[in-house]
Amino acid sequence: MSAPVDHLQERVVDASEHLADIMPSAITLAMMLRHRNIATWLRAEFEGYDTTAELPAYRHDVNGHIVARSPQYGWIPAPIDQQQVRQFGHLDLRDDITNLEQTCLNCKKGNGHRIALPGDQLLDLQQKINLSAELAINISRSTYCEVLKTIRGSLYLWTRAILDAGLTGDHNTFTREEKEKVACLDNPVRFWREAMDSLESLPVPNVREAGFLERMFGRAG
Repeated sequence: MSAPVDHLQERVVDASEHLADIMPSAITLAMMLRHRNIATWLRAEFEGYDTTAELPAYRHDVNGHIVARSPQYGWIPAPIDQQQVRQFGHLDLRDDITNLEQTCLNCKKGNGHRIALPGDQLLDLQQKINLSAELAINISRSTYCEVLKTIRGSLYLWTRAILDAGLTGDHNTFTREEKEKVACLDNPVRFWREAMDSLESLPVPNVREAGFLERMFGRAG
C-alpha cells in the first residue's frame, strides 16, 4: 500500500491520470495534514472561481487573439490595432479543472478555444472598429495546457516538500508531530509561484490531445 503522499505524487507525474481525477485525493491529503490554505485553493481549482474571487496569477489576464466571424471564410483575425489588443485581448479563466482539462483535450495542437466577448465589450469593440460581425477571443491550446501544468506542478512541488520532510511510508492518519513538522508548507502561493518559475523543468506531463473517438463520444474512462 502506498502512502497518501507517495501515491499522490506518483499520480501527479503519470500522464495517463487526469488532473480532475487527482484533485479529490489532493484535497483529502490537505485536510489530513490540516493544510487549510492548500485545501481551500484546491477546492477553488476543482470547483471553479466565482466572479468576485481573486485569481492566482496563472489564471488572471490570460492573453488571447480577437477573431471575427466572416460569412465567406469563417473565423478570421479581427482588424484591430495594438491598443485594442491590449484592451480586449485578455480574460480571466475561472472555469473548474474539469472544464479546463476537457477544453484542452478537445483542442488539436496549434488550435484554440473561442470564448464570446461579454456583451458590453462586444458592442464597444464593434463600434471602435466599425464592424458588426460576431467577435470572440481565441485562447490557444498551449495556454490552457500551461495553466493545467502549473496546477499539476504545484501539486508535485507540495508533495515533494512533504516527502522531503520525512512523511513517507504507509499512512491512514498523521500524528500531531508529523502535522506540526509540515505546518509551514500550508502555503499554496509559494508552490504555484515556484511552479510558474520552473514549469519546463518539472517532471509533470502536458495534457495530451484527445483521439477522434474521445472527441466524438467523450473522455475515455
